[in-house]
Amino acid sequence: MFYILKIKGTKVIPDFIQIRDENMTLRAYFRVSQAKRGLEKNNLQKYSEEMIEIIENLAFGKIHKYIPENA
Repeated sequence: MFYILKIKGTKVIPDFIQIRDENMTLRAYFRVSQAKRGLEKNNLQKYSEEMIEIIENLAFGKIHKYIPENA
């Protein structure tokens, strides 16, 4: 299980994504614009298709609880 957080950036800081595990430990942190690369870099590529769809549709400032189907 993962929690996906989408955070709105500022003029200087870009929009970014945090992915945390069930203990709220940070598993991944990357720019929204580089979601696919960020997932691959953090060894989450097997969830990338589903997570990218969630990231694109998730509103800023919201937390999405993601339970992978193949987990």
